Amino acid sequence: MATKTSVPAKAGKTAAKKSSKPSANAPGKSGKKGAQSGEKKLKVVLAYSGGLDTSVIIPWLVENYNAEVIAYAADVGQGKIEVDPLKKKALATGASKCYVLDLRKEFLEEYVWPTLRAGAKYEGQYLLGTSMARPLIAKHQVLIAEKEGATAVSHGATGKGNDQVRFELTYRAMNPRLKIIAPWKDPLWKIHSREDAIEYAEARNIPLTVSKKKIYSEDGNLWHLSHEGGVLEFPDQEHNFDMLKMGVTPENAPNKAEYVLIEFEKGTPVGVNGKKLGAVALLEKLNEIGGKHGVGLVDMVENRLVGMKSRGVYETPGGSLLYRAHEYLEQLVLDRDTLSYKQQVAQKYAQMVYDGMWFTPLRQALDSFVDKTQEVVTGWVKLKLYKGNSSLAGMDSAYSLYDAGLGGFSDVETYNQQDANGFIRCLGLPMQTRALLLGKKNPVKF
Repeated sequence: MATKTSVPAKAGKTAAKKSSKPSANAPGKSGKKGAQSGEKKLKVVLAYSGGLDTSVIIPWLVENYNAEVIAYAADVGQGKIEVDPLKKKALATGASKCYVLDLRKEFLEEYVWPTLRAGAKYEGQYLLGTSMARPLIAKHQVLIAEKEGATAVSHGATGKGNDQVRFELTYRAMNPRLKIIAPWKDPLWKIHSREDAIEYAEARNIPLTVSKKKIYSEDGNLWHLSHEGGVLEFPDQEHNFDMLKMGVTPENAPNKAEYVLIEFEKGTPVGVNGKKLGAVALLEKLNEIGGKHGVGLVDMVENRLVGMKSRGVYETPGGSLLYRAHEYLEQLVLDRDTLSYKQQVAQKYAQMVYDGMWFTPLRQALDSFVDKTQEVVTGWVKLKLYKGNSSLAGMDSAYSLYDAGLGGFSDVETYNQQDANGFIRCLGLPMQTRALLLGKKNPVKF
């Protein structure tokens, strides 16, 4: 798929002047020595956001690896990206180039929509917003590294979270020859907290948007916004959702209900309220509607892949509406066995996405199964939104398996109620036989 790419900015007069004061981590002290005369300088592509962690990693790589750093930022809908200021900041902190790629369409069509069609939810609640985005970001990072002739890639994920796994599994799947530099796990890294990172950045005059007083770790894209840290680190404490940006709490939602109609073609959302929309515009519209009514707020304690529990607040307004509508439509068009088995597949699919196993044969094989089930998931679903809830207000499909006569209480020609006698006798035969033969020796407790 073609990806909109901004021309990479190159370092020039915008680069920051080096401080005359040597860094504590500068080569020759605790850092690694730079390239010797005649050796090829290490070139590394950094997954860059302009946030706290990656802003300090650029000068850290320069100081500790004497590396040429190429910054790469991915626009997956995390908010309006000011491309020129972002590039200017990257160059000013030591990068030689900065790429900014618009990946929003690819993110939705090739990562979010397949996961939606699968019905995947991690631990029954998390709609995998960050999990889906990381393989896409890492994929294009590898492609840039190959284009630029870089021999290393770097990311700002810590050694305690899931993102390190998602980035690095993608690197290994696509180009296992690339060197991986993960500063938070590097022995040369002397920054042990976000407070340390702020001090490191301030010492180098790197502009920041966070402070030591209020620190929420956030990750956002067009699909969701996650919040961790602060009071959320204490499960026994209630919080007031002061971090919300995509919507409101149910208490602050309108007192009047609103209806939204969502159309699907083969499991993929294609329209809202009678208007066909592209992927990006469709989700933006549903985010607006769902956020307004307090839909899609999740406060949960989840099991991280690395073995610990963490608490987070997730905002997924539009995604929650899509999952809800998609589930209703599948109830209408899928038979019992297919729906039941697909729900089992959804759990495995969710775990694989959460664990960073996107580029694997099994995940792609599961897609083949899911796509087959979605051949009949075409139709529309109307939802009623009120104070954080989304309830069914009607649905229809050309592939509907619902027969009003069969589903009602009146007798119909296609179903003889007396047939149920033989059916129940056959179904209950093993239980009846056990009771007759074993009597009081029956191991089943009543």
